[in-house]
Amino acid sequence: MDFYSLIIENIIIVCGTFSYAVSGSFAAMQKRLDAFGVIIVAFVTAVGGGTLRDLVIGDTPVFWIKEPYYTFVIIVGAMLSMFFWKKVKRFKKTLFLFDTLGLGFFTILGIQKGLSHNLDAGSCILLGTFTGCFGGIVRDILLNNIPIIFRKEIYATACILGGGFYFTLTALNIESSIAELLAISLIVLIRIVAVRKQLMLPRFY
Repeated sequence: MDFYSLIIENIIIVCGTFSYAVSGSFAAMQKRLDAFGVIIVAFVTAVGGGTLRDLVIGDTPVFWIKEPYYTFVIIVGAMLSMFFWKKVKRFKKTLFLFDTLGLGFFTILGIQKGLSHNLDAGSCILLGTFTGCFGGIVRDILLNNIPIIFRKEIYATACILGGGFYFTLTALNIESSIAELLAISLIVLIRIVAVRKQLMLPRFY
């Protein structure tokens, strides 16, 4: 990995961790949790998907134990959320924005982790979906909400499409770091369009 790609990967890691920490914080504040509860939910949201990913592929100790700066980024995200929450007029839109950003960033991080373990494209996309979605699932369960992934909104589908788009770009010899940013953008775009246009997967009942 060259220096430029390393910088891009670290930016994705920090942005993804921060985004999901803020997402978890705002979800917790909607439920009127105290400061400790907000930090716990922020932490679980930010590390839940990556922890499942690492356990599935046997990469232990899991990433946030090996790299303590994840915890620092999460705490900063949670503290900033609590400090500025009064300035945010629309909780739901803020929660949606950071949740969507986190979904895009962490899907690509999961794919990259799979590639580093020499897994095939299908397994990497599955790992990316785990990484992107599972933290939000645990967050919603802790807060007694039905997880977004189990509701009508397009969520995991965005991860799968974004992952497929990433591998399509790399097959066309697009530089990996550019392919990552384009795939993240596609995931975010799919989520925004799906919510604005009320697109959903078909129901069979």
